[in-house]
Amino acid sequence: MSNKPMQKFFRIPVVLGICLPILFYGCGAGSGGKDARKQERPALSVSTVQRSDATVTTGYAALLEGKVNVEIRPQVDGTLQQINVDEGAFVEKGQSLFKIDDQVYREQYNGALAAQHAAEARLVATKIDMDKLVPLVQSNVVSDIQLKGAKANYQVALATLDQAKAALRSASVNLGYTVIKAPVSGYIGKIPFRIGSLVTKNQAGWLTMLSDVSDVYACFSMSELDYIHFKKQFTGSSMQQTLSQVPPVLLLLADGSRFSEKGSIKTVSGQFDQATGSVRVRAVFPNRQGLLRSGNTGTVVMESVYHQVLMVPQASTVELQDKVFVFLLDKGNKVRKQAITVAARTTDSYVVSSGLNEGDTFVMVGVDKLQDGAVITPVRSIPVAGEPKK
Repeated sequence: MSNKPMQKFFRIPVVLGICLPILFYGCGAGSGGKDARKQERPALSVSTVQRSDATVTTGYAALLEGKVNVEIRPQVDGTLQQINVDEGAFVEKGQSLFKIDDQVYREQYNGALAAQHAAEARLVATKIDMDKLVPLVQSNVVSDIQLKGAKANYQVALATLDQAKAALRSASVNLGYTVIKAPVSGYIGKIPFRIGSLVTKNQAGWLTMLSDVSDVYACFSMSELDYIHFKKQFTGSSMQQTLSQVPPVLLLLADGSRFSEKGSIKTVSGQFDQATGSVRVRAVFPNRQGLLRSGNTGTVVMESVYHQVLMVPQASTVELQDKVFVFLLDKGNKVRKQAITVAARTTDSYVVSSGLNEGDTFVMVGVDKLQDGAVITPVRSIPVAGEPKK
């Protein structure tokens, strides 16, 4: 018997066994490709850029100063005899602060007083001499030359008395300087000297610093761009008229808490600092409870209104190398990374000065992992001017 028919019979199963895995593999590969393409196109919310008004809160680092800061310095030389106050104490205007040994100045005063008394006596004597010559001259007993001499002596005595009075006043002033009194009400600062220290009127250091903090000045610097926007927002024929339109400002203390009183902008410097490109601004805050002191730091918070500007949510941006980017939607649902210029920021949004146009479509969320040129499935949201709709 021949074996050929048997060989043909066994070839068919072998071919099918090879083809079936290939068919199954082809079907599985097609299904996996569709799923991969879906994963490469994430569904992300998009919206369009619109114009709107924005209220921008800007904080400026400020140094606080008392309404009046007085350097208490000696005006006469001597040793410090008494210190009548302590550091941090509140003193009233006219209250005694320091006492300098006055022995030398008291003796100078006594000497000047005695000199005045002597001048007064000489004036009386010359007046008597002048008066007794008048009838003698009228009777031609003596010549008028003697009377003229007596009148001249009287004038000299009168001038000497004026000098003595001036010397007495000067001695009295110096004697008064030995008691140093508070020129204003306020708080005493550091006292670097002690009893027995030698003080002079020409010394570099002061005895203490006295601060009137019933009102406190918060001084800060405003950049040129902020100042330009400030002047555009608040207009007036004079700076005082402009400042009268500025709403009250807030003060944040060093611990981040908000000061209870609101302040007002009172002055703006007349020129810019060329080194920093900024202008000095001063706000005034009532300090009824005495919480603030000279030398404190804080943050002055101002509100500015930007009219009809382009805005994007901060959550829709990414920052890279000090630049801010958004992802714009182009044709074919492809995204493009676009740099923007931020003019200001609100609590949750950026005010954009360049890089965007009204009507541009941008990706709202999920931008932190998005790549330039990626294709997405856009999910349209209501057009927004700032924060994404929830």
